[in-house]
Amino acid sequence: MEPGCDEFLPPPECPVFEPSWAEFQDPLGYIAKIRPIAEKAGICKIRPPADWQPPFAVEVDNFRFTPRIQRLNELEAQTRVKLNYLDQIAKFWEIQGSSLKIPNVERRILDLYSLSKIVMEEGGYEAICKDRRWARVAQRLHYPPGRNIGSLLRSHYERIIYPYEMFQSGANHVCNTHPFDNEVKDKEYKPHSIPLRQSVQPSKFSSYSRRAKRLQTDPEPTEEDIEKNPELKKLQIYGPGPKMMGLGLMARDKDKTVRKKVTCTPAVTVKDQRSGDGNMSSALLKQHYSLEPCTKTTMQLRKNHSSAQFIDSYICQICSRGDEDDKLLFCDGCDDNYHIYCLLPPLPEIPRGIWRCPKCILAECKQPPEAFGFEQATQEYTLQSFGEMADSFKSDYFNMPVHMVPTELVEKEFWRLVSSIDEDVTVEYGADIHSKEFGSGFPVSNSKRNLSPEEKEYATSGWNLNVMPVLDQSVLCHINADISGMKVPWLYVGMVFSAFCWHIEDHWSYSINYLHWGEPKTWYGVPSLAAEHLEEVMKRLTPELFDSQPDLLHQLVTLMNPNTLMSHGVPVVRTNQCAGEFVITFPRAYHSGFNQGYNFAEAVNFCTADWLPAGRQCIEHYRRLRRYCVFSHEELICKMAAFPETLDLNLAVAVHKEMFIMVQEERRLRKALLEKGVTEAEREAFELLPDDERQCIKCKTTCFLSALACYDCPDGLVCLSHINDLCKCSSSRQYLRYRYTLDELPTMLHKLKIRAESFDTWANNVRVALEVEDGRKRSFEELRALESEARERRFPNSELLQRLKNCLSEVEACISQVLGLVSGQVARMDTPQLTLTELRVLLEQMGSLPCAMHQIGDVRDVLEQVEAYQAEAREALATLPSSPGLLQSLLERGQQLGVEVPEAHQLQQQVEQAQWLDEVKQALAPSAHRGSLVIMQGLLVMGAKIASSPSVDKARAELQELLTIAERWEEKAHFCLEARQKHPPATLEAIIRETENIPVHLPNIQTLKEALTKAQAWIADVDEIQNGDHYPCLDDLEGLVAVGRDLPVGLEELRQLELQVLTAHSWREKATKTFLKKNSCYTLLEVLCPCADAGSDSTKRSRWMEKALGLYQCDTELLGLSAQDLRDPGSVIVAFKEGEQKEKEGILQLRRTNSAKPSPLTPSLMAASATSMCVCGQVPIGVGALQCDLCQDWFHGQCVSVPRLLTSPRPSLTSSPLLAWWEWDTKFLCPLCMRSRRPRLETILALLVALQRLPVRLPEGEALQCLTERAIGWQDRARKALASEDVTALLQQLAELRQQLQAKPRSEEASVCTLATACDPIRGGSGNTVSKVQGLLENGDTVTTPENIAPAKGSDLELLSSLLPQLTGPVLKLPEAIRAPLEELMMEGDLLEVTLDENHSIWQLLQAGQPPDLDRIRTLLELEKLEHQGSRTRSRALERRRRRQKVDQGGKVEDLVQQELQSKRARSSGITSQEGQKKEHFQEKADRENIFLTPSTDNSPFLKRNQNNLQHKDSGSSAACPSLMPLLQLSCHDEQEL
Repeated sequence: MEPGCDEFLPPPECPVFEPSWAEFQDPLGYIAKIRPIAEKAGICKIRPPADWQPPFAVEVDNFRFTPRIQRLNELEAQTRVKLNYLDQIAKFWEIQGSSLKIPNVERRILDLYSLSKIVMEEGGYEAICKDRRWARVAQRLHYPPGRNIGSLLRSHYERIIYPYEMFQSGANHVCNTHPFDNEVKDKEYKPHSIPLRQSVQPSKFSSYSRRAKRLQTDPEPTEEDIEKNPELKKLQIYGPGPKMMGLGLMARDKDKTVRKKVTCTPAVTVKDQRSGDGNMSSALLKQHYSLEPCTKTTMQLRKNHSSAQFIDSYICQICSRGDEDDKLLFCDGCDDNYHIYCLLPPLPEIPRGIWRCPKCILAECKQPPEAFGFEQATQEYTLQSFGEMADSFKSDYFNMPVHMVPTELVEKEFWRLVSSIDEDVTVEYGADIHSKEFGSGFPVSNSKRNLSPEEKEYATSGWNLNVMPVLDQSVLCHINADISGMKVPWLYVGMVFSAFCWHIEDHWSYSINYLHWGEPKTWYGVPSLAAEHLEEVMKRLTPELFDSQPDLLHQLVTLMNPNTLMSHGVPVVRTNQCAGEFVITFPRAYHSGFNQGYNFAEAVNFCTADWLPAGRQCIEHYRRLRRYCVFSHEELICKMAAFPETLDLNLAVAVHKEMFIMVQEERRLRKALLEKGVTEAEREAFELLPDDERQCIKCKTTCFLSALACYDCPDGLVCLSHINDLCKCSSSRQYLRYRYTLDELPTMLHKLKIRAESFDTWANNVRVALEVEDGRKRSFEELRALESEARERRFPNSELLQRLKNCLSEVEACISQVLGLVSGQVARMDTPQLTLTELRVLLEQMGSLPCAMHQIGDVRDVLEQVEAYQAEAREALATLPSSPGLLQSLLERGQQLGVEVPEAHQLQQQVEQAQWLDEVKQALAPSAHRGSLVIMQGLLVMGAKIASSPSVDKARAELQELLTIAERWEEKAHFCLEARQKHPPATLEAIIRETENIPVHLPNIQTLKEALTKAQAWIADVDEIQNGDHYPCLDDLEGLVAVGRDLPVGLEELRQLELQVLTAHSWREKATKTFLKKNSCYTLLEVLCPCADAGSDSTKRSRWMEKALGLYQCDTELLGLSAQDLRDPGSVIVAFKEGEQKEKEGILQLRRTNSAKPSPLTPSLMAASATSMCVCGQVPIGVGALQCDLCQDWFHGQCVSVPRLLTSPRPSLTSSPLLAWWEWDTKFLCPLCMRSRRPRLETILALLVALQRLPVRLPEGEALQCLTERAIGWQDRARKALASEDVTALLQQLAELRQQLQAKPRSEEASVCTLATACDPIRGGSGNTVSKVQGLLENGDTVTTPENIAPAKGSDLELLSSLLPQLTGPVLKLPEAIRAPLEELMMEGDLLEVTLDENHSIWQLLQAGQPPDLDRIRTLLELEKLEHQGSRTRSRALERRRRRQKVDQGGKVEDLVQQELQSKRARSSGITSQEGQKKEHFQEKADRENIFLTPSTDNSPFLKRNQNNLQHKDSGSSAACPSLMPLLQLSCHDEQEL
């Protein structure tokens, strides 16, 4: 575009078509359908149906191609003219050793071509200068007025263009090619090294311009430059002109010296030859680059030559004199000589560098330009690598992601770039890639790989570009050769800005392009009517291009802006082709375009019948341009004419017309040849010759019908249109080479005519048959034969053929309906029935069709039967009420007719009404079985569908009322069943009574009845249990409560039962808390019952493990009773007694067994066959093993709970003497023997009192009663034994011994302390150690307080250890007669899960009668030490963390030490006494419960009996065995005294 023009305006859009699936099935037919519209635009776009998506079949990994290089600004015709002009003028200056730099004017590159062209149009340089019209030149170049730009343009014209124009005009003088050769030369004319545009390949996608050197903006000249440059000083360059920018002078620093640098430049080597007249002539041989710097060439330098002849030859070519050799110039091109003052204009001095004479410059500039074409890139790409390159280029160019660049922006930028002379953008385009070699993008049937069903469908589709050119309606299918691009598709891989230039297809054929994927492709199209106009506009605007290349538009290398074409009246349309869309170009429609980005397209040519006239005109056009043909048009026509029956009818008609014209032209040409005198002829099979052997040497047309050859000149031939251009030989030596004789051609034409006119004959027969012109109707078979003929001979789908098909369809439909009427009853029932009106229409239609059908008589018979039946039905309906049987029989007869009669519908209504009323009557009959609501609702729905009548309306109203009542009662029943507030049985009985008279089965009412029946049975069960001889069991009550809660009936007794069950559970929970340990693995009933399997150690241990793991939960297995036996109190008591005996026998057996086992402390333990096993599953070995006092088995001290010497609660209120070791708490019972907390008897008695208040029987309660009786019985026996004279004496001795120990002097205690200190020298400085140990052995309440356990526990344990050597014993002598009963009592007391004081008294007596068990005491002390060490380690770590958090950096060390000691003591004493505190806490809690559990006045007989027994025993033996409570108090008091 011209500078200053507006930006690109998009042309209007081309037509876009969206075919339906039916239209899409016939590709060429659809294109023919849209041709009248689309041909006016030249191109059109087709969007396939959305479901048509062919798979991409190219093997991506193996697809490799080499693209073409496109320089955008060389594609546009006007821009290329300007660039060519710049190349020529640059070459002009380059020959003279100067480098051209284009100046900037108003911040815009000066368009030298436009300037030169406008100057020529305005009359030339002299005329403009004379008339002073340089301002008008500036205005035409779109420069703003009023800035003296005209003068600047004049100076640039004089300096750059005018010398070149003088040489172009052929003047015999040279311009001042070095106007500024002085000390500071103009830098615009420095020697250059710019090659021609087509000589080298550009750097890929580089923004570096090949003309960058002559397009760079020069800086303004400095003051220093102006002072040193006389030309600048005079404000003149060459000729007049003002000082302006762009003078080409570089700014220099003042400290630098100005120095001329000469670069290596191309030089011209000439060869001198002497002509006949003695003058020297020069021939330009070659260009080369000189390797040495160029210097000034003067005559003085040449005086050094020694040859006189050589010196004599130096004469001026203008004045022919050789004087003044110091002013003689030597041409570096041709060696001619010129005086500097003989040149026009004269030079002021000898120029530096290379200088050429006017003759050499003119010869070099007059060389014809090379033909323009695209270069091939050197790099081979895959689709992936090309796509990465293309996307990277686009994103970098637009500085945004490729998918976000608008198509409008790309389009405007493309046309700006192609019209720019200063921006040189290069892209690559993978165009014209052969699909035969690289594979088509569509699936192909003959491919090597197997196709899927979907691919096979697309491989045979007519829109497949491999299939479309060879369709039956296509002309190209008759060409056997695979013509690349026409029959075989070409592939195109594009990137942004890659373009295809203005062109028309070969032979002016159609083309179709499909974009497989990628970014859009922008198209521009011109219709065929404006093709010559486009060519004329382009030739007029750029004549320079067409002068050198007349067939430039056939080279696909030239673009022209659509806006430029439209401004000259050429109609242009555009479109954006997206992926999955087709673009079709019509014959002789010029089209061009470019790619918006990375994409993949495929294109091919095709020709239809309507193309044939355009193809013939194209051959004539090619003949005028002397362009080669792709194929012979005459050969194509004759080949189709040879087999006319295979042609499509439309194609046959078109071929006949073309053949007729071709035959007429051939006759004329052969007649002219005969008139010339050529009489010789011979037949030639031209189709067997290569094309280059049968081309006319004049017009390059491929000959087929005939050609003229010469016997003497066998190398060439001509077509008959150029018979005078073959050779100069005589006509007798020339001969005709022909393919067909003139007689054979009319024969072929006749066959074509028959094929073309066969349709007319067939159409006439069809017209006569359809319109019955001869009065005879054709049979169905005859009409079918005409239709088959059209299909076999492939007649076009005309209106007449469609009428024939419609007629056949109507006849078939009539025959089908008639067959349905006259067929059997079963078949007629399955077919839809005709109405009477439709039957009469059918009869009329059969009569009006142009086809003779014999079934018309059957239709008349059916119509008569229907009319007779209609009369009977009317009579029956008129005599209502008729019998239902008569109506039903008439209805069945009507159904057999196969015709829908109006009266039959009325009969159907009457029958339906009678059937429905009968069903309603039976459903509501009193004696009938009650129907459900669904049945009644179904009857009501059916009643709504039948026709209305008085009886039907009445029955419908009654049924509706009944349903309303039934649904209302159903809702009430549903509300009673689902409501949160349950209703009493009386309410439900009332609802049920109300619904007894409703003759409908109501599901909710039935459910309510069943619930009421269950509630009554439940109440009876409750009454039976409550009125029984004994209290009900808890399980029975819980079952009744669960059943009662599920019933939707309000039950008063349910609340009472729930309260009783809740009370029983509360008592069981209290008893569980009293007896069971925390996280105990036993149940309450197991603890209360004796352990019947105590004798089996393995069974007992395995069961304990199962309970610990939660695997054993059966309570009834303990006593061997079932759930039913537990309901009988007598059975429970008997089983309990038996269990006691078994427990005693079992523990005796277990003690004997365990006593026989070797001690874990012996070294030979592992060799023994039978060893003890701890609860952890390991054998207890070495120090730390303890033996149970009951079962005599051994356990790890760390696996079980062991007594604490320091924190054990004491029974006495005062501390025992230090060496009274028999009172130390060293008794150990294993967890298998001590299964519960063993509460005191007073707590158990309180539980029994609360049990008597419960109106419920629990198995645990009865077991507790049995346990209490057993404990009281043992207590009585123990008291008797302790009250005997021998035992009393022993107790007295123990009391005296305790008093003696207390009465020892303090000196002994001090000695003991000294002994303890000597044993522990580390703690030798401690004070009252004995008092500290005594403090440790005080009663439990005092020991467990934090104030009394503040001293370090570790030192206390060491003191106790130091006293062990002083312990002596036994202190009492127990005879065997006394020891054995006491040991038996002790064993039985340990079996009781009750704590009794008598048990402790007996244990002390037995301990005093034997030596102290030092091993056990040491073991207990070691276990406490281990626990103490672990506690200290944990507490120290915790305290250190706390101390780091709390203590500041400036704290005192003493405060830290004091805090650490206090925390250690508190932590040690608290952790050690944790377990004892838990025990004391629970004991205190149990005692508090005893206070609130007061006995009831109304006790059970069992409890009364126990109380009487206790009273009787107390009164009978008051001296020997006092009562229970006084005995307990006495024992406590005695212990305190001792």
